Amino acid sequence: MVEAKWNGSRIASSDDTVVVEGNHYFPLESVDASLLRPSDTTSVCPWKGTAHYYSLHVDGAVNTDAAWYYSDPKKEAEAIRGRVAFWKGVAVG
Repeated sequence: MVEAKWNGSRIASSDDTVVVEGNHYFPLESVDASLLRPSDTTSVCPWKGTAHYYSLHVDGAVNTDAAWYYSDPKKEAEAIRGRVAFWKGVAVG
């Protein structure tokens, strides 16, 4: 079981993560959606496509753009469709 935690709260938990470039991508249904807020931030990966971000809101604290996902990944990255990954101090393990 892999978990993502930040600010004392479990953000996600799953035994079905996909690891790409050292990051665990959690199935969206394993993420506590009540802690996510959509962000306008995007970035582009040459082989995965355009990443979109969420900010985490936990107990009054905000971690801006701490989660990302690819809503329409390129063919080479199809395995991460419908999945979310974390960074910016989110403990994953």
